[in-house]
Amino acid sequence: MGEGSQLADGLEGKGISGVMFSNRIAPMITGLTQGCSPIGSIHRVTESEDNILISLDNRPALEVFKEEIGDILSRDLEKVAGYIFSALPVEGSDKGDYMVRNILAIDPGQQMIAIGAELEPGDEVLFCKRDTETAEEDLRRLLKDLRNRAGTSPIKGGVYINCAGRGPNQFGENSREMEIIREELGDNVPITGFFANGEVSYDRLYSYTGVLTLFL
Repeated sequence: MGEGSQLADGLEGKGISGVMFSNRIAPMITGLTQGCSPIGSIHRVTESEDNILISLDNRPALEVFKEEIGDILSRDLEKVAGYIFSALPVEGSDKGDYMVRNILAIDPGQQMIAIGAELEPGDEVLFCKRDTETAEEDLRRLLKDLRNRAGTSPIKGGVYINCAGRGPNQFGENSREMEIIREELGDNVPITGFFANGEVSYDRLYSYTGVLTLFL
């Protein structure tokens, strides 16, 4: 696994946490729910330096950003913190999938934006907002999809890897997120899991998402 990883009861410094299951346990289905929703359209990076967006679609990056978030937020850019994010579209996805990344800094003088990912000219980026209503809608979409994929097979249990930015921070102190899971899957499906600062679904690292794996 390499330096800084955890596996079973072994620990090597600071690294990743996860669970590995043998395919002999049970058939499994898995899916991902986003905690953010896109605003505006996908933009092409036309100039950048490491993680700094200099221009999008041959326009100053901040100019494009302000156009997307609207006049009210544009007047006070401090209000975008924790609410507006950047996102990287997943190439070839037929579901419009994307990986959310934080906006780290805004330079009004140079009209540039720093995000939590390195981009090169030609890459694509979009902006998204984080709100409870759309997160709940997407969670219900995921649960209905998993239930349909399960078909007539009984769901024996599940593991839910959830972003630390979700949970009570997004759904309230009364565990509304877990209530939604029970509403859609039933009270008799045991679910375990943990909060994470980055979630892996298939071969991609996401943020502000929930990854639910069910055993059939």
